[in-house]
Amino acid sequence: MSDQPIIRMENIEKHFGSVIALAGVSLDIQAGECHCLLGDNGAGKSTFIKTMSGVHKPTSGTIHFEGKPLSFADPRDAISAGIATVYQDLALIPLMSVSRNFFMGNEPTRKRMGIRFYDHEHANEVTMREMKKMGINLRGPDQAVGTLSGGERQTVALARAVHFGAKVLILDEPTSALGVRQTANVLATVDSVRKQGIAVVFITHNVRHAMAVGDRFTVLNRGKTLGTATRGEVSPEELQDLMAGGQEMAQLEGSLGGTV
Repeated sequence: MSDQPIIRMENIEKHFGSVIALAGVSLDIQAGECHCLLGDNGAGKSTFIKTMSGVHKPTSGTIHFEGKPLSFADPRDAISAGIATVYQDLALIPLMSVSRNFFMGNEPTRKRMGIRFYDHEHANEVTMREMKKMGINLRGPDQAVGTLSGGERQTVALARAVHFGAKVLILDEPTSALGVRQTANVLATVDSVRKQGIAVVFITHNVRHAMAVGDRFTVLNRGKTLGTATRGEVSPEELQDLMAGGQEMAQLEGSLGGTV
């Protein structure tokens, strides 16, 4: 990893009227790393990634992308810059084929008698190749996305983002609704993406999943950063403690005789 982060966000605040969702969060992301952003519900994770991906404009603070100050007008600016976000709903259409979902919004075409047509052959070939790279062997490119497992759907969304040039891949709770085997497949895909030199921001409240793939870990609590640690510097128990409120949890455990 280079010394220059691909994204640096400094003192990011986001206010919604009188509600302060983010109260001065700072974070930097390196190319080729998986940076895990942890926090319980209401910690500010979703607001932070929406600020990073151009959905929200920060109330104050600065964003640098590849060393240059940046201000996104909307998510399309972020996507054009190379910041792709895979949300929990995946933005896939179950009744459509995998290849149609893969190229949705970026449909390849070719000319026939001066008229442009959707290039099925190219779309199918690329879809099968890119999914195989991610360890998924489809029955065929025309297989409906709705017939895939949750983990395979996640992989379609990840493979699509990587194919279309993502430099930073933001994953919003990608393992939250998956079983054990599907979770393992998604974590393996995250590892594969990171090894391609792409920065991965992995948002989760599951410490075990974070520890499986994370290079660095940042904990958010009530809109503030509680700190960033590198793999090997922090234990799963310490991360869990920070997420749960640290001293507050210790006091509760003491009052209940350690039964929490």
